[in-house]
Amino acid sequence: MSVVFIFVDGVGVGDKGSQNPLSSDKWSAFSHFTGCDGLHSGCKERVTENTLYKMLDANLGVEGLPQSGTGQVSLFSGENASKLIGKHFGPYPYSTTKPILENQSLFHKVIELGKKPHFLNAYPDIFFRKSSKKNRWTSTTLMARSAGVRLNTIDDILNGTAVTAEITQYAWREMLGLDVPLITPEEASERVTDSLNAHDLVLYEYYLTDKAGHEMDFEKAEKILTDLNRFLSGILKQLDHTDTFLLTSDHGNLEDLSVRTHTRNPVPLFVKGDVEPFRESKRITDVAPAIIRLLEN
Repeated sequence: MSVVFIFVDGVGVGDKGSQNPLSSDKWSAFSHFTGCDGLHSGCKERVTENTLYKMLDANLGVEGLPQSGTGQVSLFSGENASKLIGKHFGPYPYSTTKPILENQSLFHKVIELGKKPHFLNAYPDIFFRKSSKKNRWTSTTLMARSAGVRLNTIDDILNGTAVTAEITQYAWREMLGLDVPLITPEEASERVTDSLNAHDLVLYEYYLTDKAGHEMDFEKAEKILTDLNRFLSGILKQLDHTDTFLLTSDHGNLEDLSVRTHTRNPVPLFVKGDVEPFRESKRITDVAPAIIRLLEN
């Protein structure tokens, strides 16, 4: 039994309407969990024998708009990073919250169980140069490095064993000029499910949802959601019945393109497989402990 954890940045549960690109029956992967037309506040929480949809609080008892730094530390550790520093902070981890990711993260706890975590994202050489020079790492890369989990490079992309941030590798080709092939979202899905054969927990991060939200660009939102929907649908189709899929976010954003900022909306939790450890989840800090309970069984 393995777990695939899809972290989608900046996706909340907002009102249905023209400002919310998520509220559409085009997004069959979301509808699979909500049982309605995409994802919006009119979709009721739903739990079946092997499928779960819940709304999680991302505000964590702190005023202001949730941010990626504290939100992701909270999500990937189970600790309330916003409460710890008395505010929301981002996009990078706040200095006093870094030790949480460096010592008490989800990856560390998976390793303590004798299990093997894997971070599926790949990064180009320019990312490593800039991050090393400034010693400034994102939450996921800091967590992985601190736990001794190798970060994937262009070699892993060429070997077909990792996935780029935009799924299809077009940005590496068009923006970075790297000689990598274009792939379909379905081919990327296969890389996810193939990786479950050698690992107990596989994490993939998708941040273009948050980027499109900040840009208030409905056309761009539709494009990235189309790729994401195909990618997720492929994973759900290929997922072995013994494995568990989960998806959640760190804060809202994309669900309200009428504003450029994040929102205080709840975020979705989707689970397919063993839903039992997630039934009582209410906040983003409940996700990591639920994953550990699942892997302990």
